[in-house]
Amino acid sequence: MGKYDDIIHLPHHVSSKHLPMPMQDRAAQFSPFWALTGYEASIAESARITEEKPELSENRKKELDERLQLLKEALLTEPEIAVTYFVPDSKKRGGAYVQVTGIVKKLDDFEHALIMKDGTTIPIHDILEMESSVFEAVDF
Repeated sequence: MGKYDDIIHLPHHVSSKHLPMPMQDRAAQFSPFWALTGYEASIAESARITEEKPELSENRKKELDERLQLLKEALLTEPEIAVTYFVPDSKKRGGAYVQVTGIVKKLDDFEHALIMKDGTTIPIHDILEMESSVFEAVDF
């Protein structure tokens, strides 16, 4: 004969004074034991890869300046351009390369930015590459 044979087949007790606790509330009793809240997100963030911003050579900077001048002269024709630029990461060191293709609205000398017709603002000091039919006539 087993230790609990006398009570094993009795019906489960249901209180006549207290309502049964909902399953969600029962699970919440154990939430204080979830000690590593945010740990998964922290690990995912530290594993996310960012790239370093490259340092452009003087020749490359000069070429980009010449392209900006050509672009400035062609603004009335609403030139389409593909721009690759560096976007710094807001949470950690480094960032990512972004490529945008669109029509240039203006070159803002005060803000040192290239402003696209769709509202995208690209800081000039973050531009790595520019491609457009405007540049085809000039050999760089």
